[in-house]
Amino acid sequence: MTEKIGIMLCGHGSRDAGAVREFGELANAVRARLPDYEVDHGFLEFARPVIRTGLDALRDRGVKTILALPGMLFAAGHVKNDIPSVLNTYMAQHPEVTITYGRELGIDPKMIRAAGVSVQQALDAAGGEAGGAVPPEETLLMTVGRGASDPDANSNIAKVSRMLWEGFGFGWGETCYSGVTFPLVEPGLEHAAKLGYRRIVVFPYFLFTGVLVRRIYDYTDVVAARHPDIQFIKASYLNAQPLVVESFIDRAHEILEGVNNMNCQMCKYREQVLGFEDEVGLRQESHHHHVEGIGTDEDHAADHDHGHDHSHDHGHHPYPHADHPHGPVSMKTPSSGD
Repeated sequence: MTEKIGIMLCGHGSRDAGAVREFGELANAVRARLPDYEVDHGFLEFARPVIRTGLDALRDRGVKTILALPGMLFAAGHVKNDIPSVLNTYMAQHPEVTITYGRELGIDPKMIRAAGVSVQQALDAAGGEAGGAVPPEETLLMTVGRGASDPDANSNIAKVSRMLWEGFGFGWGETCYSGVTFPLVEPGLEHAAKLGYRRIVVFPYFLFTGVLVRRIYDYTDVVAARHPDIQFIKASYLNAQPLVVESFIDRAHEILEGVNNMNCQMCKYREQVLGFEDEVGLRQESHHHHVEGIGTDEDHAADHDHGHDHSHDHGHHPYPHADHPHGPVSMKTPSSGD
């Protein structure tokens, strides 16, 4: 390769130091798999380094072509709006840099397999293959998503749940969410407990640990105490499993190969999705400047750097939805230098 190409992993960010550390480990795993590329990472909110810092680091290493990958499972507001806004602002300030935005992990066979690994490990730990003493048909799978104000992203969690439910041959599958939408975890589990299954597997479909994952497990304990006749099993979140790392590498290759297709059919910023009709064409801007780079709980005593400019003018971004090919973040296939 004659041209340096950088990969920028754009994470959500968390106040939880463990989540921040795990995302850094993911970046290290991608770096190890792609030694010919410069790899860095940053966060949209709550944690450091921020995305801008990671972009600066790549630029300082001579990178002018950057593949930006959203480190998120599904495309809701952060993927469709906030991260593109940060990238657009950066390119406006550094016109020598071309940033090409990749797609979210989404519904992907490797991600489903990674989810299956987490569920199977939980079943094995509880006693035997595919459910042990409790047969699969007497087991209910509760898949827990993050929850978003975007129905497209929420519906994807339901699809993941259905694919796992059928793949394992469970008797039933339910879906709930840690926040923003419904049903929430506790009422979702209470509903599931009334359906008559002997075992409930609770699976947080999250990439990394954090406050929300711990709350999911806490709610599981609360509901389990009310229903001692039901076996509750807590499966692990995904973390940087090899299949998850492979999925991120696939997203980078999609950009280079020119097949970087975003899911636009059910995007509430682009189509009149039932109940969200007034959000079509909303101006693209990030709403996270007030929490950008404030650090994790372990950093609260530190001297946080808020010296960056919070008055970015988004008026130069006329596009309502930047993760489409016609949006301001480049979707053109960059030269690989071969």
